[in-house]
Amino acid sequence: MKTSDFDYFLPPELIAQTPAERRDASRLLCLDKQTGAFSHHHFYDLPDFLRPGDCLILNDSRVLPARLLGRRLPGGGACEVLLLIDRGDNVWECIVRPGKHLRAGARVSFGDGELTAEITEVLPDGNRLVRFDYEGIFLEVLERLGKMPLPPYIKAELQDKERYQTVYSKVNGSAAAPTAGLHFTAELLEKIAAKGVRIGYVTLHVGLGTFRPVKEENVEAHEMHSEYCTVPEETAALINETKANGGRVICVGTTACRTLESWAAEDGTMRSGAGWTGIYIYPGYRFKVMDALVTNFHLPLSTLLMLVSAFAGRERVLAAYEEAVREKYRFFSFGDAMFIS
Repeated sequence: MKTSDFDYFLPPELIAQTPAERRDASRLLCLDKQTGAFSHHHFYDLPDFLRPGDCLILNDSRVLPARLLGRRLPGGGACEVLLLIDRGDNVWECIVRPGKHLRAGARVSFGDGELTAEITEVLPDGNRLVRFDYEGIFLEVLERLGKMPLPPYIKAELQDKERYQTVYSKVNGSAAAPTAGLHFTAELLEKIAAKGVRIGYVTLHVGLGTFRPVKEENVEAHEMHSEYCTVPEETAALINETKANGGRVICVGTTACRTLESWAAEDGTMRSGAGWTGIYIYPGYRFKVMDALVTNFHLPLSTLLMLVSAFAGRERVLAAYEEAVREKYRFFSFGDAMFIS
């Protein structure tokens, strides 16, 4: 299977640079994965496509303001440190710029010295281990000094940090938002619950690998990045009960999908658990738990587009994407959504 099979043409002006004025006013393209039929709606119409007895699974991870702009010590040259993974004892795995000046032993200051850091190790992939020094609580320091780590295709400055968080986010740890959830409002979730749809939560901390296009010529040769995820016992029980009663398990986002599929048994029984997942889903994969998916429009040549194609069929997904381009949908993180069932 060729990576080029997952390419498509996207006019640059369709890449959303800012969030929709109202979260649930974004557009919603509904795709029937059995027939390939699609229809056009708005996200606030989503309850119309859900049934009593279904369950909706949301990723409650919260994005860290993980982009730190600082100065090298001594000398004062500008630099940038992007937090990726908490390695414990005030050490984080990070991406740094400029790399040639931030070798092991280099020191950095942020916010007039409120936060300082030392590069302790250069990893084989070029990432750095960075030890931070500060007074007080690290997350509070980050809230004051850090910026949201928006994807590279978003050039506009984000005016409200909360618009890059879901309304139900609560567990700090992501380097990027689980963007399918950005469309929900508290009122919409109440409306969904009132219809008899039960809501469960998982946590997957999104890494920046989610934005990287596949460089290998063959899909199978790509090495998938790993992300930390958790399935609580109550969520596993909710999923098993939903399945037993004939309801559908509907994942909000590829992150929720990857979490469930990582911890499900081969017979479709959902297990609770926590740990790292490097699950790589592309056409040919047999889904064990997920019955329907709420998702955004994904980058060409990306593992996320491959996952969606594994669920609904490559030809049907690419036909829906062509329709979305024709209808001038907004694409990627701040863009519009799909409901695939």
